[in-house]
Amino acid sequence: MHAYTTSRIEAQSRSPQPNPPETFHPALLQPLNFFPAGAGIYAQGEKAGVFYQVEFGAVRIYRLLADGRRQISAFHLAGETFGFEGGATHHFFAEAINATGIRVFRIAAGADMSHQLLPLALKGLTRAQEHLLVLGRQNAIERVAAFLVDMAERQGGLRKIELPMSRMDIGDYLGLTIETVSRVFTRLKKKGVIRLISLRSIEIAKHDALQNMSE
Repeated sequence: MHAYTTSRIEAQSRSPQPNPPETFHPALLQPLNFFPAGAGIYAQGEKAGVFYQVEFGAVRIYRLLADGRRQISAFHLAGETFGFEGGATHHFFAEAINATGIRVFRIAAGADMSHQLLPLALKGLTRAQEHLLVLGRQNAIERVAAFLVDMAERQGGLRKIELPMSRMDIGDYLGLTIETVSRVFTRLKKKGVIRLISLRSIEIAKHDALQNMSE
């Protein structure tokens, strides 16, 4: 796990600092870990047993297919938790998309965490099911529209949203080529549905239209 731990990172974080869940013993709470862009947080096959919370930045969860292709299964933004596993090892890779601060939570010995962890697990399951529904759509515009609606909701429903991930990341998440993703963004811009403020910033000009495209 490639991380740099420093107290200065906490001062640099602009996102709200979530309070640790009561089920995680304070003595087992590690300092904030800093991961530069592209650094691995954990790898497929590594021992599981701790949980992670994004305090700033963003994380991609992915698996490498037999033919060398990458399939991204999830993105995690500030305030979101990840790393939950049904077994003793991780089934996916976790990697920082950009400069990212991660808080690690260890389970206190003998603690019954079922009540506290169930809502988090169900939320993750729901998001995974919604992702499968998006992948099942043949229309590339529907997939990209659904992705943008989801990102907007996870960033507080703002009209202007930040996309920390690259177009290639988005393609690997939606099962599309980078060329197709770029074409769809351009088409949505020409229709006046979105405005491309920069490569990673988008303003949703017509939210209802985008919502209709995603359904």
